[in-house]
Amino acid sequence: MRPLIAGNWKMNGLVRQLAEVAAVASAVEIAPSSADILLCLPATLIARAVQVAAGRIALGGQDCSPDAAGAFTGDVSADMLIDVGATAVIVGHSERRRYHGETDVIVSTKAKAASRAGLLTIICIGETEAQKADGKTLSVCSDQIAGSMPDGMTLSATAIAHEPLWAIGSGRMPTPEEIVQVHACIRECLVARFGAEGKKVRILYGGSVKSTNAREILALPEVDGALVGGASLKAVDFDAIIRTAPMRA
Repeated sequence: MRPLIAGNWKMNGLVRQLAEVAAVASAVEIAPSSADILLCLPATLIARAVQVAAGRIALGGQDCSPDAAGAFTGDVSADMLIDVGATAVIVGHSERRRYHGETDVIVSTKAKAASRAGLLTIICIGETEAQKADGKTLSVCSDQIAGSMPDGMTLSATAIAHEPLWAIGSGRMPTPEEIVQVHACIRECLVARFGAEGKKVRILYGGSVKSTNAREILALPEVDGALVGGASLKAVDFDAIIRTAPMRA
């Protein structure tokens, strides 16, 4: 399957930063990538970014409500994201889990809503440093997949992003062997649950991905792309990562 390189701007970006979206889109148009390219932006920018990108890259949201509509002040539904031109959404990011108290159950309801609406759904999972130190990485990730991924998902439009919480924004990285071990475990969980269909789910690595390490990461077995944080804010940095994506059959 084609790799997916997704950028997550988090709570960053004003209208003037749309120039970075335009630059990424232009770079991909000039030199097409071997990967699918996605930028997940603040909801305030998506509609204008869709115009700027003009179909050259995909745009997505960073969260969505589990509900289609209703008295949920401040929430954004999956249908609202689609309405402004988004084609994807991130759910269950560690910052949502940590700062907003989102449980696996909540993440599962959001993933179901996103999939039902037709969005490419990126479900985030990952272990803390304490869990890693206790040797619980694989069990934590397995449990989060079981609890956060609902039945009935369109698996070809679903991705699991493994983000070691201790690596996000820290500049620290798991070893290649550790990445391979975790991603192999994730694939085993998916195939055990969904059979051969579980092979259609892309497994992304996230956590301090940058141009200097992306090529090595993306070449590893069962790494089907990357979820990029800070390095996606500048077009030159994000494009450098995009260019490392390997050709896949």
